[in-house]
Amino acid sequence: MSETKTTPPPARTLLRGARILGGEPRDVLIEGETIAAVGAVGASLSDEGATVVDAAGLVLLPGLVDLHTHLREPGREDSETVLTGTRAAAVGGYTAVHAMANTFPVADTAGVVEQVWRLGRESGYCDVQPVGAVTVGLEGKQLAELGAMADSAAHVRVFSDDGKCVDDAVIMRRALEYVKAFGGVVAQHAQEPRLTEGAQMNEGSVSGELGLTGWPAVAEESIIARDVLLAAHVGSRVHICHLSTAGSVEIVRWAKSKGWDVTAEVTPHHLLLTDELVRSYNPVYKVNPPLRTEADVLALREALADGTIDCVATDHAPHPHEDKDCEWAAAAMGMVGLETALSVVQHTMVDTGLLDWAGVADRMSARPAAIGRLAGHGRPIAEGQPANLVLVDPAYRGTVNPAGFASRSRNTPYAGRELPGRVVATFLRGHATVIDGKLT
Repeated sequence: MSETKTTPPPARTLLRGARILGGEPRDVLIEGETIAAVGAVGASLSDEGATVVDAAGLVLLPGLVDLHTHLREPGREDSETVLTGTRAAAVGGYTAVHAMANTFPVADTAGVVEQVWRLGRESGYCDVQPVGAVTVGLEGKQLAELGAMADSAAHVRVFSDDGKCVDDAVIMRRALEYVKAFGGVVAQHAQEPRLTEGAQMNEGSVSGELGLTGWPAVAEESIIARDVLLAAHVGSRVHICHLSTAGSVEIVRWAKSKGWDVTAEVTPHHLLLTDELVRSYNPVYKVNPPLRTEADVLALREALADGTIDCVATDHAPHPHEDKDCEWAAAAMGMVGLETALSVVQHTMVDTGLLDWAGVADRMSARPAAIGRLAGHGRPIAEGQPANLVLVDPAYRGTVNPAGFASRSRNTPYAGRELPGRVVATFLRGHATVIDGKLT
């Protein structure tokens, strides 16, 4: 006689007393990959056979989604890999990230995006959605295999030459027309190249005093203005990467008032840091686009609060030590951000009263998932929904110590700075990737 094999019951986890979106405490039961039930604390949900997590005082959010992550693999595994980057993402509360295309080789073919997608599946720490290049080799001359990447196993829907601007208006128009056929979006790195030749920091009073070549706001704003007009002309979607100036905010606000399909993101560092920090000549503050003025920072916060800016995206840009431990002019541009993003948003937006936790869930999960067309992420915390979740301790205060990062790189601008909030647990489809702040 053959043995009858029984399927084991799905794993059960009970989150006891979690404040859903910062509201009243509730119990949340996870069975397998799904939220099985939400009920009153201690009253209605059985903990039989369940792992019980004491979530008293903790805020429960949908798993965070990043539209803008550099995982560096293939080609720059000395900076980051898909495995180390997704581990950093999980520690930061992310259940999905979009991996930018400026790898070596460039993610401009179905083969490369599928490689990145499969590496993400193998890592198991968060979903990795590859971003396809707009042009071959990021050279801005010929459209990449947009249709093939869209039809690939990676199911690419976001395309960007990030790191470089698609500065040719005809190429940009063609890209917008092409992605319209399958509901894709072109994510533009808005930087007019001629206006930023040799630029080292924001153009303004500080650059004048330091004698560093300035990066004018108009270099960003002129490209955004052109591209929202192009998107409206062809009836397509355009997304503005790492918006950084008050003028850019006004252009996006105007475009949205017209009903055009324009979205925009802001990075955590542009919500907090200013060009005054460049006076230290510490290359950790060298980033693209550059840190702007205090007036820009305040305008970005207000725009994120009122919805003009749709979402927060990290622009996590890891670099090895030697690429940052050098003189300012020779240093690489970029900062790591996955493990500190939520703390910076709490500091700049929640603790200032500009956003509540429901707003954070919208800007860091629901909206980026919608822009990236990720159906299983950014969902409500309710019965029957995928159990992509993050538990946050908003009362925590701690000093950032990059030595403890899960990322392979340490180029954070927040080393030694006290920031609020800590990710206590992250769940990817019901599986705990982080418990008590530590990777499982």
